[in-house]
Amino acid sequence: MLSLTLPWTPGPATAEPPARPVVMIAELEVRALRHVPGFLLASLKVRRAARRAPGSLGVALRTAPLRRTFWVLSAWTDHDSLRAFVRSDTHRAAMTALRPAMARSAFADWAADTPAAPRWAEADRQLAATA
Repeated sequence: MLSLTLPWTPGPATAEPPARPVVMIAELEVRALRHVPGFLLASLKVRRAARRAPGSLGVALRTAPLRRTFWVLSAWTDHDSLRAFVRSDTHRAAMTALRPAMARSAFADWAADTPAAPRWAEADRQLAATA
């Protein structure tokens, strides 16, 4: 299966991570294969903004283009930083522009047990627990 994973890239808050950072996983599916290229480009732009956002500890992106599915894994110093990013101009503009292409989305967030970069296996478990 064709896939693309952009590895964990640290954010600006990694110098002093909290003992229990907030981790968020999003699973996003677009309606048709024709939406994949545009969604990927928008995802890369949002990922770049997340890497630079205040309170960001890092971000990774995983895709399965033929399944029309994208996953974003990020960690934040606290819920306020995560919420501020979600309300940022870059993120809001992408959400608004991509809304017509979206088929489904699912989200999970949790307090990590360690300040280390989160693992995809744990993120997948957390996401499955919300289903």
